[in-house]
This record gives sequence, structure tokens and C-alpha cells, in this order.
Amino acid sequence: MSNVHEPHELARATGQAGRPEYGTPTPAPQVGPAGELASVQWWPAAEDDADPDTDPDNDPDNRADTAPDAPAVREVLEGRVLPPFPAGGVSGPMSGAVSGVRVVRAIITSDRSVSASKVLARHVLYVPGGALSLTKRLWEAGTTSRHQRMMRSAELSGNAELLSEWETRAEAFRNARHRRTMDWIAAPFVLAKGLIVGTFSLFFFLLGLGILLACARRDAGALLGPIVAFLAVVNVLAIVVTVAWTPLVVAFPWIVVAALWNEGRRRSPMPSWLATASEADVDVAIDERTIAQALLALRIPQITAALKVAPLQFITPARRDGRGTHAVVRLPAGVTAEQVATKRAQLAGGLYRQAKEVWPTTGAEAGILDLWAADKGALADGAGEYPLLSEGKCDVFKGVPFGKTLRGEPVVAPIMERNTIGGGMPGQGKSSAARDVFAGAALDPTAELRIWVPDANFDFEAFKPRCSRYVMGAEDEKLEQIVQDLRDLHSEVQARGELLVKYQVPSVTRELASKDVGLHPLLCLLEEAHVLIQHPDLGKEASRLLVDIVRLGRKRGIHLFVSTQAPTKDSMPRDVTRNCSNGIAFAVGDHVANDALLGQGAFRAGHRATELIPGTDRGTAVVKGFSGQRSEIVQVYFIDVDKDNDQITPIIERAMKAIADRGRAVPGTGRTRPIAAAPAVRDLLADLDQVLGADPVPAADVPALLARAFPGWRPYRELNGKSLRAILANQHGIKVPSTGNRYPLDPATVRDAIARRPDPGTAGRSGDGEDGEPPALLAS
Repeated sequence: MSNVHEPHELARATGQAGRPEYGTPTPAPQVGPAGELASVQWWPAAEDDADPDTDPDNDPDNRADTAPDAPAVREVLEGRVLPPFPAGGVSGPMSGAVSGVRVVRAIITSDRSVSASKVLARHVLYVPGGALSLTKRLWEAGTTSRHQRMMRSAELSGNAELLSEWETRAEAFRNARHRRTMDWIAAPFVLAKGLIVGTFSLFFFLLGLGILLACARRDAGALLGPIVAFLAVVNVLAIVVTVAWTPLVVAFPWIVVAALWNEGRRRSPMPSWLATASEADVDVAIDERTIAQALLALRIPQITAALKVAPLQFITPARRDGRGTHAVVRLPAGVTAEQVATKRAQLAGGLYRQAKEVWPTTGAEAGILDLWAADKGALADGAGEYPLLSEGKCDVFKGVPFGKTLRGEPVVAPIMERNTIGGGMPGQGKSSAARDVFAGAALDPTAELRIWVPDANFDFEAFKPRCSRYVMGAEDEKLEQIVQDLRDLHSEVQARGELLVKYQVPSVTRELASKDVGLHPLLCLLEEAHVLIQHPDLGKEASRLLVDIVRLGRKRGIHLFVSTQAPTKDSMPRDVTRNCSNGIAFAVGDHVANDALLGQGAFRAGHRATELIPGTDRGTAVVKGFSGQRSEIVQVYFIDVDKDNDQITPIIERAMKAIADRGRAVPGTGRTRPIAAAPAVRDLLADLDQVLGADPVPAADVPALLARAFPGWRPYRELNGKSLRAILANQHGIKVPSTGNRYPLDPATVRDAIARRPDPGTAGRSGDGEDGEPPALLAS
């Protein structure tokens, strides 16, 4: 024993205690509870004890770069700490058994083993759970238990009409069940009779066939030929059944177990303690029980009280509907579907779904909840390929392809007699939605397209050949051109109204649109509208023109699509948002933008684009006006404009070919855009002479007359009565009297001032301004 401790004593003497040599007894380590992870440090052998002749690391040359005082390098290992041995340890034959027990215990209690055990237990319990579920379903199918449950629910809700209906259904069910029972009683006699009659009929048929064969072949041996052949077929069938019977008998129990397992997995609830962390995202089947529990979790008092007495009444039981589950529930008295819709996030939590995947709406009555819940991850499937990408045409009177609902149903965007407003955070799909609409409209040869983009934006450049007017850019000249186009559009609204009067129709029809009389469909897109509307000089006029166009253009075949990022009171006139019947809301930041796009009160009623996640839900929007629903969640088709995958240009080329096949030019390109040189001056007195009659006019009313007569001249649109009086007094020497505080402007005074001019020719007017180009005001 002394030899064993000598190196240890030497280590203490040299100051290297705590670094025992391999094989040297060491103090018992500090360990935690059994099964806990701990850091185990491995100490290499002391360098001083190593043989320099055999260990290259102890060569002085190899240790030249190592500081003499540097601590020894320690490797940290992670492991599971096992319970320590009893004091004194276990020796003898029991030591191996104890170590084995400790290892087995550590394996059994590990996280992986526990998780595997839970998975195994859950799958085993699916079988009895499926058997129980199937038994309940068979019991309800064969008894009136479901009818009784519905009658109790109707009685508690005080609905006598519904109670009478379910009583009638129960009576009809009992009568049908009685008839089936009597049929089963009589079935053996009927079957026996049928077998006897069938056997004799078959025998005489085969015998008759044999007689015919015997007569035809003149061979009496052929008489029994058909009967022998039939018996041979029966013998072959018996052999086949005998061979296949054994595998079927062996496989039948396993088939039954598999069916019960599947039934239990879909319908039987499992204890929560059997769930594992890795299965937190496993889908949960949505059925009547799941829906009832989710509604109960909303803590609405009437629902809580009703479920204590009887189950909820499902007018339409939970069933598959597209990419999700649909059910219609009659809520207890005093509860409306809107109350449930306002708690959509909580309801979605109870159904193990995201809020955007659950859509509670009002059914035929206020107390009927129409519920649809998407399958988990249904949004990740996308809308798929644009339907008109490679072939097909479009009729804007029937709408254009737009996307798909979560149920997978195609959505068509209505165009005629509509206006559209779209918005959302940057990069969420606003431009893509506009491309879908205008790509479809481009494939209608009778439709005219006008696109204005007050920004440096490539998204719509491919549409340029198909457009009658296309402006793209953020320069003041571009914005001025867009405003001029809006003025022309405003004038066209009035001209189309006169055409409707001429043809004695209330709105544009397909027949009139195809006659090329000036009432063809006209689709206009103002992308990034907030850039123009918030312009310090042009924004006010642009807002006024947009409001008039949206109000009046709808019935006259003009569809205006306004797209913006944030439709606030400053970036979008309220009368524009109120008069756009189509609303497209991608992910937005607050309820103000949500209601501006989807209508006042949409957020409070549960129609919320604020629940769409930017980036994650890119290309997904909440839309209004596209169907009979108050709103729907739609996945928008994506048409790429990248030069490496340009999908728009082939569509435009097909559209141009379709127009050429009709032997006509692109709609709207036959008229030249009015572009004239802007006059440098205007003669205020001469213009007043033109707009004033013979009687005095209040000065406050004169600017409106000037703006109406010369709409292209901006100073007249910004003029008011006070500034007009100042210009007349300071620059023309005309003082307007304040008669009755109305400041009437006498036309005779204006004409006298014109007559007193020394050289009237110098006041010549270089333009009347009706061409839309603004001249400068002359005040001399």
C-alpha cells in the first residue's frame, strides 16, 4: 500500500496536489441526483511523470511555446451521473449486477425512452378508443339517441318549431327501423325461396341449352355438357376460395385492428400526458366534440350553461369541405355569431389552429354560427398557377381570375360596375393582385387599360404595349401628366353619361361595349396612389378627381383600381374608400388601415387583415365584395415579372394578337392625347369678361366660374374671393365695393378697365386653357 501512495505524497511535496496519477485513489466526486447531467473533467497524466524518451510532448523543443505557468488543458465531457455506490462500495459478485441495474435504470428514465413509451402507449390506446368511437356511432345510427339529444336541446332553447321537427324525424326513424326489422325476419324465407327458384331455373336453363347443343351437333353426349361445364366453373371457384381463404382469415384481425386504430386516431381523444414535445404540431381532427370544447373555452355564460345540460345543436355536422372542416351550429339563446367572431383568436386556440385558419361567420340567422376551419398549414399550399398563364381569354363582364380561398375554391374579381381599393404593408402582394386583375383584363379585346405608377417601379412595364396610357415615374413632370390624364378621365366620365342617355340604358352592357361606340370597358390603375395624393401641389386636385371618378364612373364602364400602402385620412380620401365596393387587404399594421380597406367596423366584426403575418402570409389577403360573404381570406395568384421568368410578356403578346385578329387597334389608342404648348400668360380681365354676364356677381363666386371655364389653369383653381379682390385692386386699379358684405363684381367695371388699356393688343390671350395645359396668370 505504501508503494501506491508514494507518487501521491510526492505530488503534495512538489505542489501538484489534485493531479493524481492514473490509477491513484481519489476522493469521491461530488454528484447530483441520479439521472442529472454533469460536467466531468478529465485530467491528463502529470507531465513530470512522463518519460521524455517515449513521450514526444515532453520534449523541451516541442514545449517551447508553452508558458511554464499555464494551467493544464482539461477536456470537459457531458454525461449522466449515476447514483454513487454505498459507502465502502460493492465488491464481489454483486458489483456487476448493481452496475447493470443502474445502467438499465438510466436508460429507462431517459427522455428518449419516455418519449418512445408515450408514443407506443398512445398508438396502443388508439385501438380501444376506435372501438369505443365506432360503437357509439353504430349505437347512434341504430337508435334515436341523437334525436333525443336534439329534442332536449330544442326544448331547453324554447324552440317549439325545431322540437316538433325533431319529433317528426324520430318517429320517421322508428317506422323505418321497424320496417327493416321485419324485413330481416322475413329475409331467411325469402332467401330460401330465391335459392330454390334460382337453382331450378338454372338447372332447366342449362338442360335446355344442352338439348339445343345435342340437336345441333347430333350428339346425345352434349346434352349434359353445359351442366358439366358449370360444375367445373364452380369447382375452380371453390379451389380459389380455398386457397385465398387462409390468408384472408389470417389478415382479417389485423385489418380490423388497423381500421380501429385509424378510427381512434381520428376521433378518440387521448390524455394530454401522452403527448410528446416533438408532436406539438400534430393536427387534431375537428369534430362536434372539438368545436363544442372550443366554444366552451370562450367563457360565454350562455354557452357554458347550455353545455352543462345538453350538447350543442349542429345543423350541419362537422364534415370535410375543401381544404378544411365545415360545420353549422345553432348557438344557445342570447348568443350571436358575431360574439363568437370577435373571439376568433381564442376559438382558433381551442381548435388548435392559427387565427387566420379559422373563419366564424353568421349563418341564416344571427344565432347560427357558420364555422370553417382550414387544415393546419393550408396557407402554405398557395393558390397555384395563374389560370390564364398559357391559354384562354377573358370577359371582364364575368370577372377576372384572382386567387383561391382556403377551401381551394377559385375566386373571381368582379370588374364591371365596381371600383377596387387594395393595400397592405410593402412587399406583401399589392402589385401582384393588381397584375392579376389587369392581366385578365388585357385578355379581353374590348377592354382599354390605363396604368399610372407615380414611382420608379418595374412591376407594370410589361403592360405598356397593351395600355392606351402608361405613365411611370416620380418626377414632377410625370405626376403632372398623371393629373392631366385624370382630368381627361373625369371629362370622359361625363361624356359616357351622355352616351348612356343617348342609348337609353342605365349602365354599360356587353352588347354596347362590343359595338365600339365609346362605351367599352375602361380599367384604370393608380399604383402607389399615396405618392400622388400627398403631393403638396397636385394632391388636392388629384383627390377631388379620384372622388368624382369613383362616384360616377362605375355605371359608365369605368373601373378604377387604387393601390396604396397605408390608406389613412391623409393618404387616401375617405370618399374613395367608401365608394370602392371591392376591397383587398394584405397584412396591415392597425385597425384604421384594416377598416379603410374592408369597410367601417370590419375589424370589430372579426374581419382582420391585422392577423396576417408580414412575410409569412405574403400573397394572402382578406377581400370584400368578391362573393356573398362579408369577407374571405384569399391566396392571390402570383405572376412573375422577373426577366429570368417573365410570365406577363407572353400574356400581353397573346392579348395583342387577339386584338389584331379582330382587325382593330389597341382600345383607346385611336385618340391622340391632348398635348399642347403651355401658354405663358393669361389675361385675367379678358377671362373675367368671358365668364361674367351683364349682372354683378359676388366676388367669392367668381373663382369658381373661372376654374370651370379654364380647368387647365392652376392659379384659377387656387383663387378665392379675397385674393381676387386684391389682384384687381393692386394690378388693375379695380376696387370692388363691399355692398352688403358681398363684394359684388360689376362686369361693366371690368370692361371699362379693358377699354382704357393703351394697347389692347398686348393683352391678347395666347390660349383658352381648355386643352388642359396651364398658362401663367397675367396681371397687368
